[in-house]
Amino acid sequence: MADTVLYEVSDGLATVTINRPDAMNAMNTEAKVALRDALQGAGADPAVRAVLLTATGRAFCVGQDLKEHVRSLTGEDAMRTVREHYNPIVRAITGMPKPVVAGVNGVAAGAGFGFALAADYRVVADTASFNTSFAGVALSADSGLSWTLPRLIGASRAADLMLFPRSLSAAEAHELGLVNRLVPAADLAAEAERTARALAQGPTLAYASIKEAMAYGSGHTLAQALEKEDELQTRAGASEDHRIAVEAFLAKEKPKYVGR
Repeated sequence: MADTVLYEVSDGLATVTINRPDAMNAMNTEAKVALRDALQGAGADPAVRAVLLTATGRAFCVGQDLKEHVRSLTGEDAMRTVREHYNPIVRAITGMPKPVVAGVNGVAAGAGFGFALAADYRVVADTASFNTSFAGVALSADSGLSWTLPRLIGASRAADLMLFPRSLSAAEAHELGLVNRLVPAADLAAEAERTARALAQGPTLAYASIKEAMAYGSGHTLAQALEKEDELQTRAGASEDHRIAVEAFLAKEKPKYVGR
C-alpha cells in the first residue's frame, strides 16, 4: 500500500492513518486511492472489528490537494474524483458493518471535514478545527457534508457554515454536537486508540445493527423504522455475542465478545 496512507491491524482494530504531513494531509490521487482501498479492505476483512481513522502531523486532512487539482481543470472530466474517490471513501466509512472512530488531530477541512463526520464517533484534539471550505474555492459540497452536517447541527447552522466558510474551533464544534469526545492534544492519539480498541473488543454485530438502524431511521417513517428494528433485533438476538452477554450478566462477569 502507498505510504500516503498507513494501514495496520492489531487485535481486531484496523488503524488507517493519512500520511502526507508536509501537505497537511491534502488528498492527491495517490492518497485518495490508498485511503479508499484501505477502508474498503478494512470493511471486508472479518478479522477487523473496528477502525480508527486518523492522521500524522498537525492536520487531520485539509481536503483536495489543490496543487494537483489545478492541473486537471482543463480536462474533460475534472471532477470525476468525487465519484471515483470521495464517494467510495464515505460509503466505505458509513457502510461498513463495524464502528469507525475518527481521531481528529488537527484541522479537518473540505473533504477532511466530510470524512470526520462520516465516522461513527469522533475523538478530537482541543487544538483541532473544522472548515467546510468548499464555497471558498467556488465549489459545492462533497464527501457527504451536505447530508451529515445538517443532520448533526440543523439546516440553518449548516447553511451558515457552508455559505460563509470559517474556521470552527474544536470547542465550538463540541458545543454544536460535532464532537463526541474533546481531549487535550497531547492525549489525542492514546484516547482515540483506547476508544477504538474498546469498540474492537465489543459486540460487533450489535454495533453493525445499531449503525444500520440509525442510518435507516434517518430517511424513513417511524413505522418503517420499527420494522427495521424488529429485523435487526432478531438478528442480534440470535448472535453468539448476545448469548455471551446474557451468560456473563447472570454470572456477574465481564463478557468476552467474539464479534459474531
